[in-house]
Amino acid sequence: MTMTNEQAAWFAETFEKLVANVGQAVLGKEHVIRLTFTAMLAEGHVLFEDAPGTGKTSLARALAATVQGSHNRIQFTPDLLPSDVTGVTIYDQKTQKFEFHKGPVFNNIVLADEINRASPKTQSALLEVMEESRVTVDGTTYEAGRPFMVLATQNPIEQAGTYRLPEAQLDRFLIKTSIGYPDHASTVRLLGGANLKDRSKDLTPLITTQAVADMADLAATTHVDTAVLEYISRLCEETRNASETRLGVSVRGALAMVRAAKVWAAGQGRNFVLPDDIKELAPVVWTHRLVMDPEAEFSGATPEVVLTRVLAEVAAPQQRATA
Repeated sequence: MTMTNEQAAWFAETFEKLVANVGQAVLGKEHVIRLTFTAMLAEGHVLFEDAPGTGKTSLARALAATVQGSHNRIQFTPDLLPSDVTGVTIYDQKTQKFEFHKGPVFNNIVLADEINRASPKTQSALLEVMEESRVTVDGTTYEAGRPFMVLATQNPIEQAGTYRLPEAQLDRFLIKTSIGYPDHASTVRLLGGANLKDRSKDLTPLITTQAVADMADLAATTHVDTAVLEYISRLCEETRNASETRLGVSVRGALAMVRAAKVWAAGQGRNFVLPDDIKELAPVVWTHRLVMDPEAEFSGATPEVVLTRVLAEVAAPQQRATA
């Protein structure tokens, strides 16, 4: 069943209200907020590569406050253990039973701060819960719930003592972007309210977590024409065939694009996906999935350059079928 025009209009109106609400706490970053909500409603995760102090924690708090959800922050350090992320089973002497104490991943929004500072073993503890929204500890599986989203950050500076995220984990992030510094006007507003340490405390919840799950289910019914699917497939193939890449966009990456494009289109009041949606989302959905050839990278080739060329060379479909 495809989303109706009336449902698409309601979705877009609600989407705008959610973005505007978070925008009261994270000033001047409407596009980033849109991308983050797109990831949430596509049931994906976001990786921010940002300098410290750009508002990543404020964004996580504002999202949680807006959707009446819970949030937690994990500061990744070299001595962080997998059990510090997922939870641990402890023997209770009073009841003489083992009890599972849930870790911070059992929240609706989890901020994994400086994820590349933890060891690969701890990083991998996030893999199952990010992919399947569940955790298995001592043979028992625990559901993370809906919505569930990881907002991970990695610092582009101070790389000493960090562990580069493996391609398998990068591929599990739906979107990679950066918040960046606010513009001049937004900076002045922030400085004027310097006494407000946490702007998210004043936000009014607009929607329940159950309603967020319902919106995600509704977005999944957005129509994607076969011509658009073929366009996505051709783009992925071209990134794999490019001489500058060792690995192009995976099948998981293609599926991620479809899910993200459905939400992006619905957020604009459409019940169908356009090729322009793919072009607009490609830099944040696909760039981090490209593994460059070392020689080409040494010569100055970048994933952004490869993706820009592929988007220019592959012709987009001219016709589309509405639902």
